[in-house]
Amino acid sequence: MSTETSLSAHDLSVRAGKMIAVQGVNAEFRRGHLTAIIGPNGAGKSTLLRALMGLDAPAGGGVTLAGRPLAEWNRRERAARLAYLAQGEALPPGMRVRDAVALGRGAGEWRYGLLPPLTERADETRAIRRAMERVDVLAFAERRVGELSGGERQRVSLARALAAEPAFLLLDEPTNHLDLAGAQALMNALRAEVAGGIGVVAVLHDLTLAAQADQLLLLRAGELLAHGTPEQVLTPANLHAAYGLHAEVLRHGGRLLVVATL
Repeated sequence: MSTETSLSAHDLSVRAGKMIAVQGVNAEFRRGHLTAIIGPNGAGKSTLLRALMGLDAPAGGGVTLAGRPLAEWNRRERAARLAYLAQGEALPPGMRVRDAVALGRGAGEWRYGLLPPLTERADETRAIRRAMERVDVLAFAERRVGELSGGERQRVSLARALAAEPAFLLLDEPTNHLDLAGAQALMNALRAEVAGGIGVVAVLHDLTLAAQADQLLLLRAGELLAHGTPEQVLTPANLHAAYGLHAEVLRHGGRLLVVATL
């Protein structure tokens, strides 16, 4: 696994067409921490995540990995350290689960056409198996992706990302289209990865799920409205400022719950 310990945004601004979608964001993401990026639709959450991955170029400021500008890392180096799970990622339905997970090995080499997609060595085989074990998909490794439920497919996508053994895992709305049990199971899997030393950054819409993160970034119109622990960010005042929402923030069983009020 990579040794880099921090991924940082420094006065980061990003354009989407002619508009500034993210403006002046400063934040640090560390290994062993789960960060949730929250905010209303159009707040710039996905744009920020893509900029952290190096997929969208900054219009101002920048991103550093281990203190070095992300732009100085070549594509292969970047892909070996940062794994990305896009919103609504679709794996080939006719592909075996094991082969779909194997696409994550040497993600940079395959994605950028430098090596055949399923070239494997013994260490790669071990990494693929470990990734499947960690998110509990090994039992159906020989099934076709198209035969799986939505929650199972999402776990396969997560295993594909983990197979690269990255320092950071960036996910765009990973619980979208999952039922309550599936969403919580995915959050449990992410917490397990964080405990193992990976840094996880996830865009989330469900505020009660987001409250399980170590830190939150709350965006409004591309700007960072609040940044801190769930207790610091999920306040009635912040929620009203960001969403125009009147809400109560309750604690139940050691967790924060966000309840909209009329």
